[in-house]
Amino acid sequence: MKNVRLVFFALTSLLAFSAFVVSIQVKKPVQVNRPPNIILVLIDDMGTADVGCFGGTFAPTPNIDRLAAEGIKFTNYYSAAPICSPSRVGLTTGMAPGKWRITSFLAERKHNRSCEQADFLDASAPSVARQLKKAGYATAHFGKWHMGGGRDVDNAPAIPNYGFDEYASTWESPSPDPLLTSTNWIWARSDSVKRWSRTAYFVDKTLDFLKRNPGRPCYINLWPDDVHTPWVPDETTLDAFPKGTEKPREFSAVLAELDIQIGRLMAGLKAIGADNNTLIIFTSDNGALPTFGGKRSGTFRGSKLSLYEGGIRMPFIVRYPASAPKGKTDNQSIICATDLLPTFESLAGKKGTTSGDGENMATVLTGKPRVRTKPIFWEYGRNTESFRYPLPHDRSPNLAMRQGNWKLLVNDNGTGVELYDLTTDPSEKNDLSSQQRQVAEQMKAQLLAWRSALPKLN
Repeated sequence: MKNVRLVFFALTSLLAFSAFVVSIQVKKPVQVNRPPNIILVLIDDMGTADVGCFGGTFAPTPNIDRLAAEGIKFTNYYSAAPICSPSRVGLTTGMAPGKWRITSFLAERKHNRSCEQADFLDASAPSVARQLKKAGYATAHFGKWHMGGGRDVDNAPAIPNYGFDEYASTWESPSPDPLLTSTNWIWARSDSVKRWSRTAYFVDKTLDFLKRNPGRPCYINLWPDDVHTPWVPDETTLDAFPKGTEKPREFSAVLAELDIQIGRLMAGLKAIGADNNTLIIFTSDNGALPTFGGKRSGTFRGSKLSLYEGGIRMPFIVRYPASAPKGKTDNQSIICATDLLPTFESLAGKKGTTSGDGENMATVLTGKPRVRTKPIFWEYGRNTESFRYPLPHDRSPNLAMRQGNWKLLVNDNGTGVELYDLTTDPSEKNDLSSQQRQVAEQMKAQLLAWRSALPKLN
């Protein structure tokens, strides 16, 4: 009897303890979801058809393809310019880069003057990082900068002036990482971090930053300088081609390594428990060059340095497990790089705090397509002396505009009008300017007025 009582007492105590534990679990306050980490992966000179999920065949890209399979692939995303510096300025500021007097790639002062542009992005300009920092984000930039600094421009503002807590950047920046720049050039054999290891270095920096900031949402620019030429995938290539190459074999090797590092990024996010509430955007700053006979531009006409679709319509993938559907393709929503600042503000809970040229596309990034309300404007090529251009077939007029399904191109002197219906003619083969005169004239007047309102270089 005594043993029975002991057993009964033990069972009763166990049940009471279990009920206590359950009551604690029930009463434990539910943690409020915080804004997402945002990692903006901006590839350098990646064509629309470089990766498998957009039709690429140069090298397998299983990890980039998995981003799309686990997120949303967008087919109507545009960079702010068909060349590096202004495209990055548009993304950073949420404004047309010409409004900040950036019109081509930034280089030495003489080149900048001849391109009618400033030497660097004004630090007073709006900045994605600065706005998110105000919203409580930890901010970092790891990778290529190219918005001022380098060569003989020694007075460019430091990267923290744009709102970044930490950074590690390449040669074309105010203060390049010494591990990446042992000489006064973009890369060298003597660099501690070799040319082919840079993307891995930036991924390591990204994951480390997230690990060290577990209590705050993080915004990170992960901007590798792959897949920009010259291509140096390994030391053997460097021995054979000391200045790198522009050949398909080396391009494929660089692309394959980039894909491996995207896989490392995704695995690292899972390992530190940051995967579910991290928004990854994967895109490019501008189109490809060389295109290998147009193959890297896919069905689109044009390349880097061109305002045809191949120069400005970019791959765009969003992966956000907590809020975005998997395996979806959005063919409807038209997005521009200038949209990212107001979109990120909205995701951070600061909707509508910055005015600019973009639209808030936060709902679009979480799987709800919508019709764009603002037109998109571009310029490239203010003169024939200082600006680089592609082959004649890919060289476009120097202004362009998209409004709805219509795309108009024209030179800033009013000549060379071209009009395309991108719904039926995304390859821009059938100029409708003579058949749709009213549409062409209305858009031309609007585009030329936009161009004339841009500030001149003082």
